[in-house]
Amino acid sequence: MPGNSKTLLVIGYVWPEPNSSAAGSRMLQLLSVFRSAGYQVVYGSAAESSQHAVDLAELGVEAVTLSLNCASFDDYIRHLNPDVVMFDRFMMEEQFGWRVEQYCPGALRILDSEDLHFLRHARHMAVKQGEELSNAHLYNELAKREIAAILRCDITLVISEFEWSLLRDVFNIPAEILHYCPFMQGQMSVLETLEFEQREHFVSIGNFRHAPNWDAVLYLKEQIWPLIRQQLPQAELHVYGAYPPPKATALHNPKQGFLVKGWAEDALSVVGQARVMLSPLRFGAGLKGKLIDAALCKTPAVTSSIGAEGMYGALPPGLLVADDAQAFAEQAIGLYQHKAQWQVLSEYAGQLLPARFSQAEHGPRLLACMEHVASNLEALRQANFFGSMLRHHSLKSTQYMAQWIEAKNRLKSLS
Repeated sequence: MPGNSKTLLVIGYVWPEPNSSAAGSRMLQLLSVFRSAGYQVVYGSAAESSQHAVDLAELGVEAVTLSLNCASFDDYIRHLNPDVVMFDRFMMEEQFGWRVEQYCPGALRILDSEDLHFLRHARHMAVKQGEELSNAHLYNELAKREIAAILRCDITLVISEFEWSLLRDVFNIPAEILHYCPFMQGQMSVLETLEFEQREHFVSIGNFRHAPNWDAVLYLKEQIWPLIRQQLPQAELHVYGAYPPPKATALHNPKQGFLVKGWAEDALSVVGQARVMLSPLRFGAGLKGKLIDAALCKTPAVTSSIGAEGMYGALPPGLLVADDAQAFAEQAIGLYQHKAQWQVLSEYAGQLLPARFSQAEHGPRLLACMEHVASNLEALRQANFFGSMLRHHSLKSTQYMAQWIEAKNRLKSLS
């Protein structure tokens, strides 16, 4: 659907921070694909900006501040009249979807799921309860909301093959409204990577505001790192991540070799200097940006089954997998000490991005999907009866709730 006359509005949950989270990096990848296809791209969000937010103007993207539960959006989108609207996570579809439906019904509606929030929540609940993941965990309140948003949209971008299969096989979502769209690495020069002897220590990285990352740091501190340190008394674990709270910095302990470094100005630099990455994620969803960074740097990793999910497919993996503390520590110790094993995994890691996550491959596929759906929009919407039914009901319930909040805010401002 290329062409300079096309306008695409992204309704963002937050302003993109590519150096803080994988979600921020992915959003920039999507914006790059749309811009390269000739779209006029507008990015709007009701969130507060931050010092780490990217300068969208430098990317040729117009930034617009939106208001929640406010009719100003109705006037704005009617005037903008975009050809495509992309919701960044299902919560934005809940907030703005009915307004897009009402005031710009012909626009192609895309949901970028980022990862399946209900799956992450279900796994978190299972960990808290000490149980194996089951349908009792999966069929939660978030699932009802997120699945409803997926059905209301024309296309949902799914970042992981595992999640695509889960939606199709467990929740019976029509394949026609799902599109596999993983991380998309653009053309970049080959990184100068260090050899085994030039590297030292372990690294862990991840935004502290993301619950799976904080859980992984605690798991490392309390159970895994003491086992590693016992065998490697000179080794250190360098823990990086955006927005470290006081409870995280309080874990810093040089005597134990557990060093909480906080914000990393250059994530690839710190990952590339480490010998091994540790990522013992016990819950979560989607693809893990930290493991993408590790692959870029040819840094072997030890992670969990959840961490490895959707990463290497049929390729030989550049990481090791363990799901309990003792096995995880043993894998990490062996990889840290054995050069031959490390070199093999390092080479495998270096093959990942061009083989699986290339923008040159996935960008055109996304644009072709958009073209196909836009060309057959009415027929595809008619075929998606459950989506039509949910749009009918959500236009009533969500609309009236938003208008009630708007009226309440107006009365409050007058008092």
